[in-house]
Amino acid sequence: MSSTITRKFIPLMDRILISKIVPKTTTKSGLFLPESATEPSYTGKVLAVGPGRVTSNGTKISPSVKEGDVVVLPEYGGSSLKIDGEEFFVYRDDDIIGIIKDE
Repeated sequence: MSSTITRKFIPLMDRILISKIVPKTTTKSGLFLPESATEPSYTGKVLAVGPGRVTSNGTKISPSVKEGDVVVLPEYGGSSLKIDGEEFFVYRDDDIIGIIKDE
């Protein structure tokens, strides 16, 4: 899926294409959780990254994330984008709160 999307959408400058990670709606035992019991998703997977931005004095600043990173997102912000019926989000590098590392 992500390779098809990254061929159709290429972020410019310091923009980052993200697929939000949907929280689980069932428990380990198989019970369904109502929407009121689930937390909204503030994490996402980076699908594509722009080349970075250039400052007013000509210095290039590379993005701080790379494809495949799982990141923490702000509650509000980003631009919603539908590609082939799927919803994605575009954020600026400065909007990303942090990277979640696997141990």
